[in-house]
Amino acid sequence: MGRLILKPGKERSLLHRHPWLFAGAVDRVEGRVSPGATVALHASDGRFLARAAYSPESAIRARVWTFDEAEPVDHAFIKRRIQRALALRAGQVRGTGAVRLVFGEADGMPGLVVDHYRSLDGQRQQLVCQFMAVGVDVWKKAIVDALTRETGCEHVYERSDASVREKEGLQQTTGVLAGDEPPELLLVEEGGVRYQIDVRNGHKTGFYIDQRDSRALIARHAAGRDVLNCFCYTGGFSLAALKGGAASVLSVDSSGEALAHARANVLANGFDAGRAQWLDADAFRTLRSLHQDGRQFDLIVLDPPKLAPSQQHVDRAARAYKDINLTGLKLLRPGGLLATFSCSGAIGAPLFQKIVADAAADAGVDLRILDRLGAGADHPMLASFPEGEYLKGLWLQRI
Repeated sequence: MGRLILKPGKERSLLHRHPWLFAGAVDRVEGRVSPGATVALHASDGRFLARAAYSPESAIRARVWTFDEAEPVDHAFIKRRIQRALALRAGQVRGTGAVRLVFGEADGMPGLVVDHYRSLDGQRQQLVCQFMAVGVDVWKKAIVDALTRETGCEHVYERSDASVREKEGLQQTTGVLAGDEPPELLLVEEGGVRYQIDVRNGHKTGFYIDQRDSRALIARHAAGRDVLNCFCYTGGFSLAALKGGAASVLSVDSSGEALAHARANVLANGFDAGRAQWLDADAFRTLRSLHQDGRQFDLIVLDPPKLAPSQQHVDRAARAYKDINLTGLKLLRPGGLLATFSCSGAIGAPLFQKIVADAAADAGVDLRILDRLGAGADHPMLASFPEGEYLKGLWLQRI
């Protein structure tokens, strides 16, 4: 096994059990190691720190598998980690056909995401995997074998088509890893709402599983309200609002294909299509246009895509988040509710709250924080890894 020897004083994060080692902390590499190989991390004085996957092309030079020197990284290790991830979710998540089974570093599988979909009729179970780091990519076959054995699901599809793979020296790739090609659409139920999911071409693995709890929140508070859902994608929050009895739902997205999918979801649920309006447009411009037209809403959802992919984009993203929240608040009736989100890992929760508070000040309104929102129980977080808390939201009321 090769070794990475750290520069003096650079072991502190690993001693606090943070699972990433950045390139700048490495003094030298001992031995011939290939991308994805397991290496031992040692402090400058020779102390063992962790076993990790080596990534020579990434700024994150090593991702920790284990801090236990006596624990080898082998097929049995992969099996144990998959079993542990499944056991954590057993009984935690109910009432849904969409569950995240593996969530990267939080499950000791850095760079791996695995989602499980179960069709409404029970005829199809589908696993969708994203291998976002070279370490888990090297162990792909072992991971797929463990997943199929432990879940009993024979169909596995890969959606490793995110640009982050290129930073790891990997090409983007998709395709069948086990079983058959997925159907064009999977009909999955969550909270009494039916969602048609395209695991081959949809965003991420086909569905934003992480917003399950917040969709349920919207459903509970939508009755009789005029709802605005910006960046609606295939209508997750819109469908939840319709299920909850919203008087009207205006949904905005710049993808006509996603909106067509959303309309089909309305029909799949038998909802009154007259209560739903779909607008193929830029959400930033639409918010301003709605304000100019004097429109008002009782409940607004702002769930934009990632606006800050890294620290260098934080300032620009902060301005964009403030823009949509400022205009959104001008559209919100007194007593109205706002669910606003950031899925940018580089935007921490305190900064996001400050951005929203500044927007409220500029809008001349007072806001009450009713709750803080985030991903569900199937997206666990390590106390030592704040970067894992990428999704943060605020549930607010205009006073």
